[in-house]
Amino acid sequence: MRFNELRPMIWTEDLEGSVAFYTGVLGFECDALDQDQGWASVSRDGVGVMFCRPNQHMPHDGLGFTGSFYFTTDDVDGIWDQVADRTRVVYGIEDFPYGMREFAVYDNNGYMLQFGQEIDS
Repeated sequence: MRFNELRPMIWTEDLEGSVAFYTGVLGFECDALDQDQGWASVSRDGVGVMFCRPNQHMPHDGLGFTGSFYFTTDDVDGIWDQVADRTRVVYGIEDFPYGMREFAVYDNNGYMLQFGQEIDS
């Protein structure tokens, strides 16, 4: 028995804005958008994220998440160049002693997205 994938479902009050941010800023493609049911799915390079508005199965009192979403990549500098001027930056790109080069930004919902690449020794 094995797990095949982790695809986070992110709560949003702005479904269209979330799809626009992830496709327009981060380069994801919209796989599905169902306005009536209030959910969408985006993907890029085998990485998927879903979004949902409040509903009877997943009611919520506002947005909230106590962590971050960490994306590993093979070109963190290229992604930084693509998004740095188009997002609210948490911290800029830098090398860390634990062997990662990374940065963090906020998405349109205020969720922290971190992007990292292993530093060649």
